[in-house]
Parts: sequence; C-alpha cells; structure tokens
Amino acid sequence: MQTETIQIHTEFIKLQDLLKFAGAVETGGDAKLIIREGRVAVNGEVCTMRGKKLRPGDRAVLDGELELVVQ
Repeated sequence: MQTETIQIHTEFIKLQDLLKFAGAVETGGDAKLIIREGRVAVNGEVCTMRGKKLRPGDRAVLDGELELVVQ
C-alpha cells in the first residue's frame, strides 16, 4: 500500500477535499462517487460522508491501495 502524508494548515480538511488535494481524484464529482460507493475508509471504518472532517492524525484509505495520513 502506498502512503502519502498530507500537511494541512487548518483545523480540519473535508474528506472530498483531501482526495482532490492529494491527487487521488480529479474532480469533486469523482470524489463524491468514490465515497458514496464505499471505497474510502477513514480510521479503519468505511465512510460514505464526503464532508467528513479529518484532523491531524486521521487516516483515509482509498481502495485499500492508497493511504492518506493527515498531519
């Protein structure tokens, strides 16, 4: 599994924005579909909320292949 660390300078980042910022998806529409399909896990649990707030220390995994660690 590939792991990427994403540095944020705010209190949180929304899941759909994290996927776009990391380059895992090209558009917000792509992020919406991927999240709705249950292909993203946040901190080990499938998450279907695209507005889920991730804070430093949280982890999002896309399709079991790409792990995004928020710092």
